[in-house]
Amino acid sequence: MKKIYLLGATGSIGQQTIEIIRANPYDFVLAGISGFNNFELVKKLAKEFEPEIVAVKTVEEAQILMSEFRNMRVVYGEKGLEDLAGYHPYHDIVLVNALVGMVGLKPTLKAIETNRTILLANKETLVVGGHLIREKLKTSRAKIYPIDSEHNALWQALNGEDINAVKRLIITASGGAFRDKSRSELETVSLEEALNHPNWSMGAKITIDSATMINKGFEIIEAAYLFDIDIDRIDTIMHRESIIHSMVEFNDGSIIAQIADHDMRLPISYALNYPLRKESIANKFDLIRLNDLHFEEIDINRYPCLAYAKEAYHIGGSMRTVLNAANEMAVELFIEKRISFLEIERIIKKEMSNHQVIDFPSLEQIYEIDQEIKTRINQEY
Repeated sequence: MKKIYLLGATGSIGQQTIEIIRANPYDFVLAGISGFNNFELVKKLAKEFEPEIVAVKTVEEAQILMSEFRNMRVVYGEKGLEDLAGYHPYHDIVLVNALVGMVGLKPTLKAIETNRTILLANKETLVVGGHLIREKLKTSRAKIYPIDSEHNALWQALNGEDINAVKRLIITASGGAFRDKSRSELETVSLEEALNHPNWSMGAKITIDSATMINKGFEIIEAAYLFDIDIDRIDTIMHRESIIHSMVEFNDGSIIAQIADHDMRLPISYALNYPLRKESIANKFDLIRLNDLHFEEIDINRYPCLAYAKEAYHIGGSMRTVLNAANEMAVELFIEKRISFLEIERIIKKEMSNHQVIDFPSLEQIYEIDQEIKTRINQEY
């Protein structure tokens, strides 16, 4: 039986992970949870699963839980996430990192120090801290398994293959909520329209990131680190149906694709059960749907954020922190209806243009740059 610590238990990925755990009580036990945005749900989960440790957002929430659950360790704040990630360092524990944003970086580093198996859905861990993760892994027994559908698909297609035999990795993109709109039409789109993703049900930030296509830029950076491959050997193509999640093209001309319904419970199950494949509660795919698939080249002029991400990776160092911080703050402003949709990409470009790069930023410098950029953007708008 695998013991699971789940960061971000109240979010979309967290809730689907819990569905799988509920359906497989003899395979998994939920031994740790965090939840910062839905305290009532955290309390319900604590009562249902009786985990060893729970992380909440504030000291007040922690005090309430401690009074109700006396045999449970309760921690709070960002330090609490690190405490959860490194709890019981001598036990074989799987950490699922389903956090959103920079808050996910430090817990991942802590889990690597503790030799955890890490199921990673937090993009910022590798986008911002990929160089730190790479160094930490050199002296750790930790493993990182991706649960984002695209990287999980690449992982499955590459299983047992020699990375040197790979010509390129191909990540598919749905195109997001505005894939049929022109640049001029994007000037006046609303928040409500942006949150109406055609294929997936996700949180607000990732849905907007899909609309700007910066999520694909992040995924390219992640793939470069996860599979130790040059970023220029990673491509994206538009695939409206989101049925082929990624493909691997080999030097001999063969292409291996991973095909499944757009149901995140499948990649989560694959990672939780690895190296075994077990029956999944995910929706089963009907092969007849393969009769109607579409693929298109992605226009960089239409989706400039994709180019910004590649540029940030090539420049390296702290530029990736700038890319992420500017996007996080701009998306927050868009959600608050303080800026227009296209201002998201303009803010990212402006911050990247003005930044003096630090080649190998420390963890402290990453957080300093992140805070500096977010504060400046927030004050300006």
